[in-house]
Amino acid sequence: MVETPPLWHGVEIQLIAGFLGLLLMFGLAWLNGANRRRVDLLFMLTDAMRRMAKGDFNILLPEPGPMGDELGGLVQGFNEMAVELGQMEKLRQEFISNVSHEIQSPLTSIRGFSRALMDDRLDSQERKQYLSIIEAESERLSKISDNLLKLSSLESAQPPFEPQRYRLDKQLRNLVLACEPQWVAKELELDIQLEEGSIAADQDLLSQVWTNLLHNGIKFTPLGGTLGVRLTFAGPWARVEIRDTGIGIAEADQARIFERFYKADTARSSSGGGSGLGLSIAHKIVGLHGGSISVESWVGEGTIFTVLLPIEAALPPEAGEERPE
Repeated sequence: MVETPPLWHGVEIQLIAGFLGLLLMFGLAWLNGANRRRVDLLFMLTDAMRRMAKGDFNILLPEPGPMGDELGGLVQGFNEMAVELGQMEKLRQEFISNVSHEIQSPLTSIRGFSRALMDDRLDSQERKQYLSIIEAESERLSKISDNLLKLSSLESAQPPFEPQRYRLDKQLRNLVLACEPQWVAKELELDIQLEEGSIAADQDLLSQVWTNLLHNGIKFTPLGGTLGVRLTFAGPWARVEIRDTGIGIAEADQARIFERFYKADTARSSSGGGSGLGLSIAHKIVGLHGGSISVESWVGEGTIFTVLLPIEAALPPEAGEERPE
């Protein structure tokens, strides 16, 4: 069973604390002889809190107008919280829908071909073909599960992060060599330009980023194309560019390419067969290092992914250096 992301951490505590605060204000209002408008507004806030606790975030309280003061600030803060929680609920529902869709597709294939295997009239060649499809779909399910666990781990309060100093150029070269069977099969020309240098980072996590970008470059580049990897160092930053001469990504899709489960145009999704989680994981990992990842692409010409990483061990994004564009 797939767990939804930790969207609700702290929400119940916020609601309880807010509710107790409202009760306290209600009591003070009566003790101090507050006017009826204030009391009515406190009743509205209390009722809205109860509705929100039951999952109804479609709530917007009227501003108190000339009343101003702390009560007006409370209403404004409540409305902002309702909007944010409503957006979180929408993301949660989209996540569940996407997970269900991604899991249902391979399960349908497995079920269909398993039933087909019960037909005694199948010859050995057909049986092998069906078993091969079942195996591939099972691996796809396993990959979806692994990626969901990775995302959950990266989004937790204490994500895995063990930085150590190592040679980034050696890591990139070794991963390109590890992909040799794939780029040789597609007769790709390689353009590798790696400046020697070290960074302090989590080597295992960054390995997932480079592997994903390399696999995408190979997957979406036609026979005889070019795959390029470039590493440069400037000031406190390391810059990695992975480019290909593949089918490209439409401009409308580029802004959403790092969203969970998002797949670009039909040409990429149909030829890729991925789950739409790889780039989201890469984005999370790079962000965890205090870096940035961006994409430039031209349909029919190719794609460039650019990753910027601090050379020294990364600080949390909110406390680190300003990231260059």
